[in-house]
Amino acid sequence: MPPAVRIGNCSGFYGDRLSAMRDMLTGGELDYLTGDYLAELTMLILARDRAKNPDRGYAKTFLLQLEESLGLALDNGVKIVANAGGLNPAGLATAVRALAERLGLDVNVAHVEGDDLVSRAGELGLGSPLAANAYLGAWGIVDCLGSGADVVVTGRVTDASVIVGPAAAHFGWSRTDYDALAGAVAAGHVIECGTQATGGNYAFFTEIPDLQRPGFPLAEISADGSSVITKHPGTGGQVSVGTVTAQLLYEISGARYPNPDVTLRVDSLQLSQDGDNRVRVSGVKGEAPPPTLKVSLNSIGGFRNAATFVLTGLDIETKAALVRSQLEAGLKVKPAELEWSLARTDHPDADTEEAASALLHCVARDPDPNVVGRQFSAAGVELALASYPGFTTTAPPGDGQVYGVFTPGYVDATLVPHVAVHADGTRVDIAPATETRSVAPVSEPELPAPLPAGPTRRVPLGTLAGARSGDKGGSANVGVWVRTDEQWRWLAHALTVDTLRELLPETADLPVTRHLLPNLRAVNFVIEDILGQGVAYQARFDPQAKGLGEWLRSRHIDIPEELVK
Repeated sequence: MPPAVRIGNCSGFYGDRLSAMRDMLTGGELDYLTGDYLAELTMLILARDRAKNPDRGYAKTFLLQLEESLGLALDNGVKIVANAGGLNPAGLATAVRALAERLGLDVNVAHVEGDDLVSRAGELGLGSPLAANAYLGAWGIVDCLGSGADVVVTGRVTDASVIVGPAAAHFGWSRTDYDALAGAVAAGHVIECGTQATGGNYAFFTEIPDLQRPGFPLAEISADGSSVITKHPGTGGQVSVGTVTAQLLYEISGARYPNPDVTLRVDSLQLSQDGDNRVRVSGVKGEAPPPTLKVSLNSIGGFRNAATFVLTGLDIETKAALVRSQLEAGLKVKPAELEWSLARTDHPDADTEEAASALLHCVARDPDPNVVGRQFSAAGVELALASYPGFTTTAPPGDGQVYGVFTPGYVDATLVPHVAVHADGTRVDIAPATETRSVAPVSEPELPAPLPAGPTRRVPLGTLAGARSGDKGGSANVGVWVRTDEQWRWLAHALTVDTLRELLPETADLPVTRHLLPNLRAVNFVIEDILGQGVAYQARFDPQAKGLGEWLRSRHIDIPEELVK
């Protein structure tokens, strides 16, 4: 078998550590360096950026990183693949060439386009969004690398595609090498979020050595698609079965994880420690990709304003009811949406004023900026001397701000162009998959035998279980895992949908689906509509559901004493 290809990551989001590209290039051997700069919210940010200037719409920090690292990459023979092109990959490719010329470097820069469907949104039944971008796959990247590109920038490809493309190009995989492709998707899913694979945002973070500055991850991918997740020697953080499990559970749904080139069977994965800071991912199975591509649709939803009232001491509920009734009565025009929430952060007999205080949040949304601007703020200000005792707010009133709405769409893959644009301007059309398979739920796996009945102790779920949560449009997922077979026997029976609803009352009236993943000793919950219309809509205190898993871990549940000794 040929040696594994070493593919590193230097960005998990737009705004990640600027020095990471240089750190990865100087920290150890690599064949490819990749970066993921795009998220659902990022696409909205870039769309507004492009609306101001059509030459913009890409991640400008990528250029800052290249300025100090492009020469290093060329010297070390490392090719760079990133989706930093956002809504303007051609513009970014041009900017990279200009940078290379200024630095006196001879660089072959290619790009991938076709994902931008905004001009065809109406004909495709996608409405009239500000941005509409299909999630493309890896084969345009493969073609660009095959043409000799040193740097490949793309628009909206799937997060894993920037890793799948280099692996497929390196080993010459075919479009139907599903197991190998699925293995690369799994490796890509683990490393595309950067330091989340090396201990960042990890449930058992106190076990991670040197978390001050965790190193970025890399995947050693073999010709059969199996991989080892690791990091450069001497860098902070840790790569363990736990950190890899956590990242595998991030923002997924069930046993099938569809990508444009292959559907990964998450339930096939096998993880094993392969040495210090090395985790082997093996046994991966893949299936034909779905016939449709997901489309990220971002629109302007209207205008939003908010006020937070501080309620201190006694009679918190009564104070909240008073200011709510006063503010609503003072609004000459009621906003289309007016949401109230009371955070009982107060403690009885508190030894500080802050600990004695609760927070009453009011969020207003409306298509008219004036409705949530001056009149909303004025209605709150007028209460300053006429409401509850101790009246104060966390911030002065402001004007209404634009908010965005994210909606997922789906289109037939044959209707979406996928074009590799070489450095010399040659354009190559990438054909869609000829073999497809609709994504359907898998049969529920057999539950392990339950533990024998015995004494229990009521403790936080996190005493035993880790969790990772995140946003998927208006929905969220919470993946929960344990570390031993005995713990799994308990978890699979104890943490049902009904139990989740009891532990997380905010989910009580929402659709919730549970998926069992025995190989990972994990259950994954998909909670629909908990995030309203996406992260930019800010439907709740934690708009991206990043802390949802930690809330769940903090809730108390009866656990067998033998498991918590």
